[in-house]
Amino acid sequence: MTIANQLNARRPQPDAGAQTRPTVLVVDDEVRSQETIRRVLEEEFDVLESSNAGEAERLLEREWVQIVLCDQRMPEETGVEFLTRVRERWPDVVRIIISGYTDSEDIIAGVNAAGIYQYITKPWNPETLLLTVRGAARLCQLQRENQALNLEMKVTANRAEAQVAVKRGDLRRRFEFDRLVRAPGSSLNTVCELAQKIAPHDISLLITGESGTGKELLARAVHYSSPRSDKPFVTENCGALPDQLLESELFGYKKGAFTGAYADRVGLFTVADGGTIFLDEIGDISPAFQVKLLRVLQEGEIRPLGSARTGRVDVRVVAATNRNLTEEVRSGRFREDLYYRLAGFSLEMPALRHRPEDIPLIATHLLESGRARFSNSVEGFMPETMQRMQTYNWPGNVRELGNEIQRMLALTEGPWLSVELLSFGLTNNDTDASETWPGEPDLDSGDLRNRVEQLERRILYETLLRHRWNKSRAAEELGLSRVGLRAKLRRYELEPGADRAERSAGTNA
Repeated sequence: MTIANQLNARRPQPDAGAQTRPTVLVVDDEVRSQETIRRVLEEEFDVLESSNAGEAERLLEREWVQIVLCDQRMPEETGVEFLTRVRERWPDVVRIIISGYTDSEDIIAGVNAAGIYQYITKPWNPETLLLTVRGAARLCQLQRENQALNLEMKVTANRAEAQVAVKRGDLRRRFEFDRLVRAPGSSLNTVCELAQKIAPHDISLLITGESGTGKELLARAVHYSSPRSDKPFVTENCGALPDQLLESELFGYKKGAFTGAYADRVGLFTVADGGTIFLDEIGDISPAFQVKLLRVLQEGEIRPLGSARTGRVDVRVVAATNRNLTEEVRSGRFREDLYYRLAGFSLEMPALRHRPEDIPLIATHLLESGRARFSNSVEGFMPETMQRMQTYNWPGNVRELGNEIQRMLALTEGPWLSVELLSFGLTNNDTDASETWPGEPDLDSGDLRNRVEQLERRILYETLLRHRWNKSRAAEELGLSRVGLRAKLRRYELEPGADRAERSAGTNA
């Protein structure tokens, strides 16, 4: 995929007068079906593809989509169920179902519950499909024109401002600091208290912490508690894009700046003007791009690719990383001047294993969110299940906890989530986390041998944990023999208990 294609796939919603091709989102769990539909439509439409409803909803949140073309029979839920939610959240999107089944009940449910524009049966004819999507695009255009006329005729400026104020209030309540779930004695309380104090002050913020600890949630809480809360909050994952694409994403580009740049594009710094931009995984950007970002932060000016003119922006920068930027600066991999520009104030999100008192509250919150999604009547966790979860180290933090609860909800057949539903790593977690977790290595004190040993112990433990204590796989990743790995485990007192070793013998063979 060219840079232009990637950028066009991520474009924001254009102005009402902009001439753009309609965007169709194809939702089908079969990749071959996605490709077939895309080939039929791509000459006239921009086509986005998704294999499941969750991914499709994230695309709808991020992209301006006019038409959703959804398969009826999917593993997690039916197309009608998914499009019913789409109707509630994005009522202007035109919804079309494709199905190999002609069940009249499905058709009636689709029309009544999901407001289906058209029900297409398999095998479908390419010309018929194209005509249907053209009609849907025309309907979407007419709806948009009608909305514009209604605004001109009926909506006064005061009414529009009131509607915007209500939506802003909803966002503030949704992302306030109290929504960061934690217990009264949690170590996260100190972080939130500091964040609340610096939120009103227009200084840059650096949030560090392991993946899955909630760095973006904290950044949103800071934004919606600041004087910039009525302006945009824009996010970008800097570690997911190469330099040229990242530069185009953040700073924009002019028509003709590179092959495939057929129109001007506004960068995210300009979109966030007056508000906040959240730069996730900032520690992963290259040294070359660090220089370009530093200039923007120093001068408050951006220059789109292919442009000879600069433009000023007023943006608060909140950056996040799971790396130790102090160590990165010391090693020369991250510019010191950029670090101090980003770290006007630094906060570290504690890992979930360091706040086990929060696990019951977070797990209950995630259970309540997932209960409706899985359509079951689970009442809660068995005491032993919660005890296991509180003693587990959670290397993936809250994200891993959420996945574990989804797994249990999918497998359960009773009203309580029992310990048998936990995955292998949790059911074999016999030793207390505090006894085995090697802690953060102290690389700032001691002689060289001591520092190297601390780092080696941490690497050994994390590798074993990632492979669920499968020594063969851990040894292979580390380039060690099984005998060599066992010698190091004994040296660093990382051997699991005998009962655990016996139960794992089949897996380690």
